[in-house]
Amino acid sequence: MSFRQNTVAVIIPCYRVKRQVLDVIAQIGPEVDSILVVDDACPEGTGAWVQSQCKDPRVQVLFNAANRGVGGATMRGYKTALVQDADLLIKLDGDGQMNPALIPGFLAALFEHNADYVKGNRFYRLDHARSMPRVRLIGNLLLSFMTKVSSGYWQILDPTNGYTVLRAEVACELPFERIEQRFFFESDLLCHLNLLGAVVQDFPMRAVYGDEQSNLQISRVFLEFFTKNIRNTGRRIAASYFLKDINLGSAEFALGMLFLLFGVMFGGYSWMHGVATQTLQSSGTVMLAALPTLIGLQLLVAFFAYDVNHVPTQRLERPDVAQLRAHLRTSHDADPPSP
Repeated sequence: MSFRQNTVAVIIPCYRVKRQVLDVIAQIGPEVDSILVVDDACPEGTGAWVQSQCKDPRVQVLFNAANRGVGGATMRGYKTALVQDADLLIKLDGDGQMNPALIPGFLAALFEHNADYVKGNRFYRLDHARSMPRVRLIGNLLLSFMTKVSSGYWQILDPTNGYTVLRAEVACELPFERIEQRFFFESDLLCHLNLLGAVVQDFPMRAVYGDEQSNLQISRVFLEFFTKNIRNTGRRIAASYFLKDINLGSAEFALGMLFLLFGVMFGGYSWMHGVATQTLQSSGTVMLAALPTLIGLQLLVAFFAYDVNHVPTQRLERPDVAQLRAHLRTSHDADPPSP
């Protein structure tokens, strides 16, 4: 099946991209059927600027009454595209860092790899990564590892990359009200996709860096991303290994945590007791703390090895997608399409 048999919608969340957005829209090819520009309460009036200057009949401008963040703006576009019966949803930033000429490649990759979600990867080739500012490169690599753990998609990289394409059948299943609306959106979306069992594929791309100012500052969001990735890791493991299924990985994780906690707590108590009483602990006491700790760590390593080998590989199929769309229509965003 080719992507040309599907209705394709591009969603462009806009915040302080007035200077670049018209050029981005002009580069979107004929493979796209509709372009949804979401003005996220932009102080530059990007939405009104597009309405007055852009003559492309595919363009529709949506206005958020209050700033929702990149995730909130994207999900507003997703919902509108789904209500309008789009089959494939592309998210493209309006700042010019994502080349619209890559859209056919993203769409082809979705079908060639039998995937549900394809996302850009700026690290696939070394020459692509060299074009990225060094601080941003290091920050993205650290965030990538954290997102691998929390989302369960160990084969993906560059989680903050917002150049993506998503199948409508999967989008209809997403709990939009529970997905992070701001900069953690892309990482949080991956976690929710894993809980659905969606197949995710990376697509190599080169980012374009000009004089635009990125709204995402790694140094400011690193702690937030770290804590939310820990939360998502716990949520995913609980749902995938204890609520939806019980398997070998479940036993490895449960026993690993049990042994590790016992070893650490007993060892910590013994050490503090020895300091308080100024006595040396016996070799048996040391072994009773060290052995469970080592066994626990080994079991957790085995769990993550199991997890790495159980990334979703079967594309989601939903024959009742029409019902899901109908439900979205009844709960669709009430924000006005124009000011």
